[in-house]
Amino acid sequence: MSSSHADADDVGIDTLAASRVPWRNLAAAVACAALGLLAFGRDARVPLLGWIDLCIHEAGHVATALAPPRVTAMAGSAAQVGVPLALAAAFWVVRREPLSAMLCLAWAGTSAHNAAAYIADAPYERLELIGGTHDWAYALGPEGFDALSSAGAIAGAVRGAGFLMVVIAAAWCLLSPLRGRGEPEAAASR
Repeated sequence: MSSSHADADDVGIDTLAASRVPWRNLAAAVACAALGLLAFGRDARVPLLGWIDLCIHEAGHVATALAPPRVTAMAGSAAQVGVPLALAAAFWVVRREPLSAMLCLAWAGTSAHNAAAYIADAPYERLELIGGTHDWAYALGPEGFDALSSAGAIAGAVRGAGFLMVVIAAAWCLLSPLRGRGEPEAAASR
């Protein structure tokens, strides 16, 4: 491997493209907004990401199979939002790739939208499931927290947090070049 390729891995994609920052930021903002529009505007799952969310959701149940049943029931939704948030943190802190972090934050927002729809359905259990019991009907039902009447409020808070994630991600992408034009160049000289 050439030393320039190794340097590229150490510096990160965001830093290497410093001369194209405004266009990259605009593209990232459009991508974040598109994710938000697909989820919140259509009130539906984002194509492809919805299936990835489902896989992560189910993996959350498997990862907590030995935990108390209430925890296991809620772990699917927590995982489908938590994994993209963890990826966002890794891109931000470890890789120093803020645009990648913002895309993952927007993804987390769309995942929260999906989780909110599931939570809101708890009192009705109308959503088609892939099998088993309704996680949130159990967690909020008499066997769990006995709070089915709060499902709408909880779903609203989760949906609001998801929408906020998408807005923050898109706004950060748009506003960051205005805030610190010299930052990428300074990072490139390290």
